[in-house]
Amino acid sequence: MSRVWDIPVQDSTRVRDVRVATEAACARTGLDAHSTAVAALVATELATNLVKHAGGGRIVINLTAPCDTRAQAVPGVQITSLDHGPGIGNVQAALRDGHTTASSSLGAGLGTCLRVSSDFDLHSRPGRGTVAVARIRPARPPGTRSPGPAAPSATGVRAGGIVTSLSPAEHSGDAFTWVRSGPTVTLLLADGLGHGGKAAEASTAAVEELHASAGLPPADILRRLHEALRTTRGAAVGVAQLDESTGRLSFAGVGNIGARLRTEDVWQPLISHPGIVGAHFPATVPVQQSPWRPDSLLVLHSDGLPSRWEPPHDPRLLGHDPAVTAAVVLRDAGSAARPLRDDTSVAVLAPEPPDGRT
Repeated sequence: MSRVWDIPVQDSTRVRDVRVATEAACARTGLDAHSTAVAALVATELATNLVKHAGGGRIVINLTAPCDTRAQAVPGVQITSLDHGPGIGNVQAALRDGHTTASSSLGAGLGTCLRVSSDFDLHSRPGRGTVAVARIRPARPPGTRSPGPAAPSATGVRAGGIVTSLSPAEHSGDAFTWVRSGPTVTLLLADGLGHGGKAAEASTAAVEELHASAGLPPADILRRLHEALRTTRGAAVGVAQLDESTGRLSFAGVGNIGARLRTEDVWQPLISHPGIVGAHFPATVPVQQSPWRPDSLLVLHSDGLPSRWEPPHDPRLLGHDPAVTAAVVLRDAGSAARPLRDDTSVAVLAPEPPDGRT
């Protein structure tokens, strides 16, 4: 199920809570002792930065896979730091070991996070705040080699996101996942009806079924999910599938799943059909198809996100980790004074950046 650790960090007393939560997430994932220590260090540095430099924020911890859709999907821990603080004027300088803007800081925080994390990315805008995402995966046993990613495709895409729960619930009724089958990459986002454990059972069943149905087109995947979710509360589900061989994106959704596609600086909505997967399935499932271009960006989200959220207009986000983009969308949809009031998830499909950076 979508176990989530969501810790508000307003003062230094919460830094320990972040570290303890990170260690619990690592234990749940089965990470080794070294990887757990690395994750605890990264989480502590990010939480400390929230207190020292941002005036507070939040740390969200998810169990997740790599964003590279060509790589082996090894489970790990994703640590996301979000704030509405003053932002960072010079991100590259801040990522260097030894850089500091605070006299009480050793200045090794962000540089350490970048160096020891399996994946690390950060987006910041002066006056808007900062989002940082770190993923920690298992250390390889001595003498073994990483399988590494497959050869790059002509298109090259990455997938990632963030899941939060309605406080103080431990489990989110939302979940997302991606799966590759040959030249197709399928991204799924599910929102189980209601909240808590029963809702999480429905979204988890959708995630598990997708991995057994990866080779099917979106409408057929949804029909398979309908059968798999009959014993659960049911869920709203959106399925986006990119065929890299043709450069075509197909989307089908049942229930209140939002989807927006950006191409050439224009955002267009992709519409889900009314219904509940597992309970009230529509007779027909419309499938929308769109061209996928090097500058395309797809955002899927649950109804925890306000319906009138503003898409990100910063062109630099296209080159960032898709989980960073998802976290920016989630952060900017709320505020420190008006946090989101529901389980909320955002999943993003994005092109591989030109320089291959992850």
